[in-house]
Amino acid sequence: MPYPAGHRDEVKGRIVNSARRLFNRYGFEQVSLDQIMAGAGLTRGGFYSYFVSKSDLYAEVLRCFFTDPNWKSCWEGVEVDLRAVDAAPRVVRAYLSRQHFENVEDSCPMVALPADVSRSGARARSAFESVFAAMVSVLERSVRRNRRNRRIVAQAIAALCVGGMIVARAMENRAVADALRDACRSVAFELGGWRKTRTRRRKARVKASR
Repeated sequence: MPYPAGHRDEVKGRIVNSARRLFNRYGFEQVSLDQIMAGAGLTRGGFYSYFVSKSDLYAEVLRCFFTDPNWKSCWEGVEVDLRAVDAAPRVVRAYLSRQHFENVEDSCPMVALPADVSRSGARARSAFESVFAAMVSVLERSVRRNRRNRRIVAQAIAALCVGGMIVARAMENRAVADALRDACRSVAFELGGWRKTRTRRRKARVKASR
């Protein structure tokens, strides 16, 4: 009996999601194909029907919500609409949020895997670069027009988000890590020319009108 339409894409997605969680948690070298396939509810024998190698799979894992429309974040309470006019402030808040900080397995791979990428082949580095460039493009749209060279500003903001989360996760002291995330968010908003109190004031006006 033939498989239903979409079966192959569904299975491939399960493999990618399993690998993302395991790579994010343990790193590329420490995770075996058996573990990845077991996490997807499959056996190792089917792996090579979808990927040439573990490195090939790794390049797929590096994609995230900036480049993959089917990737769904599991950060509770964090919503990012990349089509929104004010997408950039939302991206910064989501990226440096407590939910993203704590949910290692569902992290954007730019946070969890940069050391692995630097030691990997050209395809993995190219995938990482594509995700970062996509993030920069989203941020650039919302940088205030009176800022000089909006793309440079967007690149700096993206680096603050990714680098800030990497350093925060390396901290032993949670209070220090939280303060670092807050500092990166504050500087990113200042660079972008975004008002940090806009959301709070809007909520206040809604409550006052009730």
